[in-house]
Amino acid sequence: QLQLVESGGGLVQPGGSLRLSCAASGFTLDSRSIGWFRQAPGKEREGVSCITSSTGSTYYADSVRGRFTVSRDNGKNTVYLQMNSLKPEDTAVYYCAAAQRPLFRFTWRTAEYYDYWGQGTQVTVSS
Repeated sequence: QLQLVESGGGLVQPGGSLRLSCAASGFTLDSRSIGWFRQAPGKEREGVSCITSSTGSTYYADSVRGRFTVSRDNGKNTVYLQMNSLKPEDTAVYYCAAAQRPLFRFTWRTAEYYDYWGQGTQVTVSS
């Protein structure tokens, strides 16, 4: 059974940092492109970042580029999202998702391309 489990969310002050983890079971993460999405109350789900399966290329939304870093630890079968310089507008439920098809610069944000999703972890940035 393929499963993704996120962890690492919580409450942090503006300017703080969090590291989210996305652990996989039932498959190896390096065989899939892994995307991070977030959804704030009353807003549409948006793509935050992606690390591809084939080349390990990374992509970021403009709103997080330079502050967030996605990485993969194949030994632990886990993908991480390091979030620095957090802002109140980063508050959302964060989800990781796995896609079997290859993803590229103009396709990684399309949620329909992802086959498996985690349950989400809440990130709240507030003073």
